[in-house]
Amino acid sequence: MCTAVISFDPSAPFPVLLVGVRDEFHDRKAVPPGRHWPDSPQVVGGQDLLAGGTWLAVDPGVPRAGVVLNGVGRPAPEQDRLSRGDLPLRFAADGSLGDPDAARYDPFHLVRATLDQVRLLSWDGEALTDRALEPGLHLVTNLGLAVADDPSAGPELNAINARIAHFRPRLAAARRPSPDAGPTATAWGDWLPLVDGDGLDPRDPRALVLRQDFEGRAAGTVSTTLLALGRDTVRYDFNGTPGDPAQWSTILAG
Repeated sequence: MCTAVISFDPSAPFPVLLVGVRDEFHDRKAVPPGRHWPDSPQVVGGQDLLAGGTWLAVDPGVPRAGVVLNGVGRPAPEQDRLSRGDLPLRFAADGSLGDPDAARYDPFHLVRATLDQVRLLSWDGEALTDRALEPGLHLVTNLGLAVADDPSAGPELNAINARIAHFRPRLAAARRPSPDAGPTATAWGDWLPLVDGDGLDPRDPRALVLRQDFEGRAAGTVSTTLLALGRDTVRYDFNGTPGDPAQWSTILAG
């Protein structure tokens, strides 16, 4: 149940703030953010070692960033399937996906952010939709852009609704960070305790940093990312031990 938080304010020194919460099986190997792709040496992101792509990528020189979340819908034919992890990498590197052959991807939601706009590209196995996000605070989950709660939802959507209902008002009420300098806690201020889980048990239905078992495999939040696209700089902080405030490291600053 991955989640992305986007705060978009075109008039701010940091027009785009992104929170990336990656939920995955614990035994799926990945390496922390770095410049892992020789064909795109300017791009920084964590690398999934199974498929070689990433869940979040940024070109700090533009700046430009892409974040992908699994979607819900009809999967791609196995013989033609491409990894969704190449989508944020391609956008960060080129600023465009060209004409993506969406039918070769399992369902996804791709956040594409620059200083001037944030867009959400969604594919459910049948229809490809592209929308601009207005200035403000947005949450994207595996079900897409978070909207009003659905009282008839099933268990998965109920858990997503519970997460949104808990965290959206807290994030909206917190002072918007301007993370230009200092350690992670100083740079991200009131947002950091929320991104670290807000003290909720990882098995709480509202949890942002979660732990669960799925068909005998440990799963849950495997990393959290804080990314700010600024007019003069990019700030990128990463935590490979989500929920532990001592484990944040600064990947890019200044």
